Amino acid sequence: MGKIKGSHTAMKSGMIAAEAIFEQISAGLAHQEADYQTRFESSWLYKELASTRNFGANLHKFGEPLGGLLNVIEQNWWSRLFKASIPWKVTDSIEDHMMLKTKDSTTPINYQKPDGVLSFDRPSSLFYLAHSMKKPTCHLHLTDPTLVLDTHIPLYNEPSQRYCPAGVYEIVDVEGKRKLQINATNCLHCKTCDIKDPSANIDWTAPEGGGGPSYRGM
Repeated sequence: MGKIKGSHTAMKSGMIAAEAIFEQISAGLAHQEADYQTRFESSWLYKELASTRNFGANLHKFGEPLGGLLNVIEQNWWSRLFKASIPWKVTDSIEDHMMLKTKDSTTPINYQKPDGVLSFDRPSSLFYLAHSMKKPTCHLHLTDPTLVLDTHIPLYNEPSQRYCPAGVYEIVDVEGKRKLQINATNCLHCKTCDIKDPSANIDWTAPEGGGGPSYRGM
């Protein structure tokens, strides 16, 4: 998280899982759970994740000035001086979606329109991701669709249409009634919706066939 990256850690996690499962099947123990945890804790992946485990919690719990200072100390000063991960762990008991402010307590931000040179609108940028438009099922599920109209719109004006960077969620009028439309083919698989939804109402699942955006196109 400290480097706003994670593709290499996701790949390594999948490789460790595959190795653990293969070892279990080869030993004729397919009916037992594979020992993923042992392989994970003995890999460089565990060490790298452990070294930045406080990064998000510091910012969330102490705010940007103090949390940012703590991250500088932990990630730069401590690691360079002692050549080791920090020995303490910061935990935040307040979940991220509980920090969402209501629409009455905030002021809308008027963003400048993209100029088409240095900044671009969202639809044209999403075009380069070259999603498959033939996904038979939607991988984003609402636990209770009525929450959108009964709670999210009155309190937050439906936050999913703002925290989603790809315009997956959109409020539309259908026969005079407002409805949350899910444009699943726009999804970047960042899972922000699964984490940030104030009612934990959105369940992100793996797309059928493991499909996703073509980042090479960008």
